[in-house]
Amino acid sequence: MASSFVCTDCGFETSKWSGKCPSCGSWSTLKESSRFIGKASANIVSGVIDKPEKLIDISSDAEVRLKTGNSELDLVLGGGIVSGMLILIGGEPGIGKSTLMLQLAQWLGEKGKKILYASGEESAAQIHMRSKRLKVTSENILLLCTNNTESILAAIEEEKPALAIVDSIQSVASSTSESTAGSVSQLRESTNLFMKLGKTLGIPIFMVGHVTKEGYVAGPKILEHMVDTVLYFEGEMRSQYKILRAVKNRFGSTNEIGLFEMTGQGLIPVKNPNSVFISNEMSQIGTSAACIIEGSRSFIVEVQCLATSSNYGTPQRVVVGIEQKKLAILLAILEKNLSLYLRNNDVFINLAGGIRTADTSLDLAILAAIISSLKDSPLPENSVFIGEVGLNGEVRPVSQLESRISEAHKLGYENIFVSGFARLKGKANVHKITDIKGLFQAIS
Repeated sequence: MASSFVCTDCGFETSKWSGKCPSCGSWSTLKESSRFIGKASANIVSGVIDKPEKLIDISSDAEVRLKTGNSELDLVLGGGIVSGMLILIGGEPGIGKSTLMLQLAQWLGEKGKKILYASGEESAAQIHMRSKRLKVTSENILLLCTNNTESILAAIEEEKPALAIVDSIQSVASSTSESTAGSVSQLRESTNLFMKLGKTLGIPIFMVGHVTKEGYVAGPKILEHMVDTVLYFEGEMRSQYKILRAVKNRFGSTNEIGLFEMTGQGLIPVKNPNSVFISNEMSQIGTSAACIIEGSRSFIVEVQCLATSSNYGTPQRVVVGIEQKKLAILLAILEKNLSLYLRNNDVFINLAGGIRTADTSLDLAILAAIISSLKDSPLPENSVFIGEVGLNGEVRPVSQLESRISEAHKLGYENIFVSGFARLKGKANVHKITDIKGLFQAIS
């Protein structure tokens, strides 16, 4: 057994200690851990050698997904849970990770599936209190409160449930590593043990993960590389609406999002997603509407802008829901092409409902909201702006424009502004503009 030092931020391993991590540059993050020498030859010593086989000779059954009973969760997972799947779900404290996992146990338990819920953070009494509030009454749910990884593995191997839940991976520790629970070596070792058992027995395992202040799953990126699917909860902490997004999925798309409403009885799917991201009054100053695509669905979102005189030397640029650099680019395009002087104005951009997106079709709606706020006048009523804006001010067409326009028509929007270069035939109430000068004239 030899000692090594592992960075708790990035997972970098070295044989010598130093105050600064050579890989990520973080200070005081190198922690001593112990590792065993000769593990790689364990199978050879025991006489068990893994042999390769021809890919075309491997037989596999048709993919059968286990439906969770929740349409939004099934959509994010790619249609359901795959046998032996290892899923990591992260999010801010209190956003609803444990609530969703307990509800998942209930949904599957009602179908006669045996579920093992292992908790290393809460006592049995605490979980029972939450289950009463969420009306979790299935007799097929087994509860195990322990911090020992081997105990959870033994319970999975003995009970052979249809699904196992570990809440959370940072709270459990394996006896094969001397480091404390939550350390890099423990995360890596425990996740590896769960992965091996889940793949061997064909049992899907959900692992709840903590997040850092930056919003990423705590621990090294290697944790996300080891699992099959990584899910993140998004949304404002005090908002009743939560968004579940897949950032990695070996068995489905990473473009889908699930929309949930937090109620007294837990998380329930949102039947009308457009009601989350738009308000009833769209003729307000500095407010515009856009249509974005997330996976297979399109949403109308509300873009809010506030442009006001700066009270400080350096004007503020604050965004919620889009990248900071995107706002800087759009403001530069406005100054260059419309001669609007924005260097003495604070500009704040917010996407209503807590949604976050990188869809470039928002460009036109953001510029329209900024112009509306600067002019202190509302935009034309029932208007939707769909288009990407280039650095020279030209408005470019976006993908799946037909479905975006159809979604806007369904919701009663009468004025739809799109790129003049888009190829559309016979679309009513569609206004084509080629550049932002045309946008300025259209909304004036």
